[in-house]
Amino acid sequence: MKQLLHSVFAALLCTAFHASAGVVAPDPAKLKLHSANAIVVSATDESPIYSKNAETITPIASITKLMTAMVVLDAKQPPNDLLTIDIPDLDMLKGSHSRLRLGVELPRSEMLRLALMSSENRAASALCRYYPGGTNACVLAMNAKAVKLGMTRSHFSDPTGLSSDNQSTARDLVKMVRAASEYPQIREFSTTPGALVDVPPTGRSVEFHNTNALVRGGTWDIQLQKTGFIREAGRCLVMMANVASRPVVIVLLDSLGKMTRIGDANRIKHWLETGETLADARPAHKRKVLVKHRYR
Repeated sequence: MKQLLHSVFAALLCTAFHASAGVVAPDPAKLKLHSANAIVVSATDESPIYSKNAETITPIASITKLMTAMVVLDAKQPPNDLLTIDIPDLDMLKGSHSRLRLGVELPRSEMLRLALMSSENRAASALCRYYPGGTNACVLAMNAKAVKLGMTRSHFSDPTGLSSDNQSTARDLVKMVRAASEYPQIREFSTTPGALVDVPPTGRSVEFHNTNALVRGGTWDIQLQKTGFIREAGRCLVMMANVASRPVVIVLLDSLGKMTRIGDANRIKHWLETGETLADARPAHKRKVLVKHRYR
């Protein structure tokens, strides 16, 4: 019964959207997603296209970094100021790996790029630590912005997303993605395929890649994206992309398999373009694109 009600609700949402858009509605029964929570909406006005457990509150992992980036940019601090990775930036909660060692100094703009492109936790932590008033003030600003955006079922407790107390719903995240898309730096940095960065004080070149295989593949028209993963959240993905000649926001949360969120994104794209089921989508072939940056 619950599954039947969900299918009926999804069909009504889909029909309402496509009636307003003047196009034939794809059959939601043909969209088989494995992510626990999902939503697809028009990027222009949030008109619903597809919804699955979109009101369920769940940890969002590194999707958090989009909010971190917005409040950091709102503070309008000099982009070329050097930030130093220090002990408070180490992950004592999950013990996650980072390629930014203690003592590394990079401009604020590069820390922002690495936080969004490669989901570098130490970069996100440093950005918030150098925020006016420090990390606590930064997190308060993140929650205040969530309220301003109408994200009524969201809460942030740290700038990285490593804490499972960073929680939201798929529907709330649509609002965050749309707001983040208004920042040119977030659009650019989150969709950079890769970069080769000379990292002081060692001067060695370190290769960073986008955590989203769809960006590296180059077959999608992605305007903004962010991935996320911690055990409590599962694999997560949010994107704003042009699909079937219109901009859409896609939110996929709590995907169990390593490639499930990518498969679900490709299923959505195929469904929007053809109206048909794509049972087993694989990510596009990886294309390595690097831009070298030197900072002394």
